[in-house]
Amino acid sequence: MGIEQLVHGALDTIVVVGRTVHMPLMLGVFAAGATMRVLVYHTVKRHEWFAREFEDRVTEFMNSELDHKRQDVSFFVVTKRLLEKTYYEVFEKREVKRGKDPDKMMTAGDRVFLIKMGCAWLVHDILKQIRFLKYGTQPPKLLNITKATLAKNPAFNRVFGWIPAVSTNDLLNVLPGLLVIGGIFGTFLGVMNGLPELGGMDLSQPEKTKQIMDHFLVDISLSMGASVTGILLSVMLTVINTIFSPERLFADIVDRFENSLDLLWNYSHSNEVPTGLKPFDENEDPTIALATASLNQELERTRAKSA
Repeated sequence: MGIEQLVHGALDTIVVVGRTVHMPLMLGVFAAGATMRVLVYHTVKRHEWFAREFEDRVTEFMNSELDHKRQDVSFFVVTKRLLEKTYYEVFEKREVKRGKDPDKMMTAGDRVFLIKMGCAWLVHDILKQIRFLKYGTQPPKLLNITKATLAKNPAFNRVFGWIPAVSTNDLLNVLPGLLVIGGIFGTFLGVMNGLPELGGMDLSQPEKTKQIMDHFLVDISLSMGASVTGILLSVMLTVINTIFSPERLFADIVDRFENSLDLLWNYSHSNEVPTGLKPFDENEDPTIALATASLNQELERTRAKSA
């Protein structure tokens, strides 16, 4: 008998507390889920931004080489030059727009989403992956290299640098279904709360019985609102998940990067790495780096004409 009273007391507590916190909890979960979806999307989109900029410069380079294609072009050298050009130019433009700060403080985006760090890591890892490719009749698995590089980037795979984007995305994908279940759970809580009142019905007192039934029906109608709210929030979150889909964005990023690398591979004649080639330095001033690259390019053209 004591156990039954304990169980009934626990159930009553769950019903009372559940009805009190149910609606705020569902709204809070929806708001948190929608916010995290946008943050995950924006974190992954840093890949897309840099991939699009790299693709534009590869296309520009290929168009400029149509009439005077050079001989003995190294895939590693031309890829390194275009990746560095992309990196330095995009961050030089950003510094010009916001006004160059002499103390080189990071922007809010760099602090929150680690944008500059992620792009630098991407350039480093791509160059490391392609450095030892053997040039031959069979093309390398550039698609696998691109996927592996993007998937391992620590800056773009963690929201705020510490929340795993992949695990968070998997949870957000099932959250609409959980909201529907939460709405149904709220309906059952209302039914459980109203059923004990029916025990006070007395058919010999029709007025009192009518009051009890009216109160019960009001509770049930309010409880049905929990299911409706759960379904509505589920639909809204599904739309948000569809609009801000990181999976679709990741596929587009991989295609852009892989197609750009494939164009450069087909254009090249070897994958030789010259001795003394200066490594990529993400800390170098973009303006100085671009000026040095432009000067070296002019010197190469001068030597080619005089040869």
